[in-house]
Amino acid sequence: MDERIISNNLLIDDEVDVTLRPKSFGEYIGQKDVKEMVEIAVKAAKMRNESLDHVLLYGPPGLGKTTLAQVIANELGVNIKSLSGPTIERTGDLAAILTSLEPGDVLFIDEIHRLPKIVEEILYSSMEDYVIDIVVGKDSGAKSIRVDLAPFTLIGATTRFGDLTGPLRDRFGIVHKLEFYSDAELEIICQRTAKIYDCQTEPQAIVELAKRSRGTPRIVNRLFRRVRDFADILSEGLITLEVTKTALQKLKIDELGLDNKDREYLLGIIEKYHGGPVGLDTIATSISEDAGTLEDVYEPFLIQKGFISRTPRGRVVTEKAYRHLKKSYQGSLF
Repeated sequence: MDERIISNNLLIDDEVDVTLRPKSFGEYIGQKDVKEMVEIAVKAAKMRNESLDHVLLYGPPGLGKTTLAQVIANELGVNIKSLSGPTIERTGDLAAILTSLEPGDVLFIDEIHRLPKIVEEILYSSMEDYVIDIVVGKDSGAKSIRVDLAPFTLIGATTRFGDLTGPLRDRFGIVHKLEFYSDAELEIICQRTAKIYDCQTEPQAIVELAKRSRGTPRIVNRLFRRVRDFADILSEGLITLEVTKTALQKLKIDELGLDNKDREYLLGIIEKYHGGPVGLDTIATSISEDAGTLEDVYEPFLIQKGFISRTPRGRVVTEKAYRHLKKSYQGSLF
């Protein structure tokens, strides 16, 4: 089996330093309601000496789905094995992973909506009855063997809740959506990051970083590291507000957190399609970007900020976006 498919460590974004990940509910910042509900479920499962019910976490990338899965495993005191949906191409790969789990273990599947259909179907009986049916032999000599599994908890993470099939979605007992973080929560995360990296950071710099981080912990940590680079060169390691603004300007991150791709997206609709409505695939083609990336990564934040709206006829740029980009608002021509 490909060693990239499975690891006892969580699959982590190349940009994310694993030392920044919280390891307990107490360290996990934000997502108050979700954390409270999951923590109660974990405590109840431990009290009953049972496996935690299967958990589905969904929402835009970078909000802490992978981290929360790690926290759940830590709090349960069990091992976690992790894989990414697209890497599992054969039923035998998943069967090998499932049969290797110990009682109570957590299996984390990122991008679970991208599991091949034939692989997904293996999960149905394993999630409900902790068994899998393995076919051995070929043609007329083929026969099915039922293998019992140790009780386990599947934690699935997805940015596309609507792409999950009904049969898979219905087998999760705990389903939660992760929301964008407030600036105040991002400031706490940034303060923690600064402490871990032992960086002197002015309070105003932390406020500025939080404000420009799109409500996303992964982004605030990434920007902090880039600003730290500038501080090491320009101010002997002290992260000041001035250094922070200089770094973010060089990175082309504006005061609301929009980057070049956000502006290209909005300007593309404004200048080529008179503000919309226009279909997602058309926008993606016009700015040479993958439609799925636009929908999963960029649009959630732009919608939350009130810069675009989705209509039955397509995407429409709002008057607020025109003002932010200093463009004259004429209203949609469609």
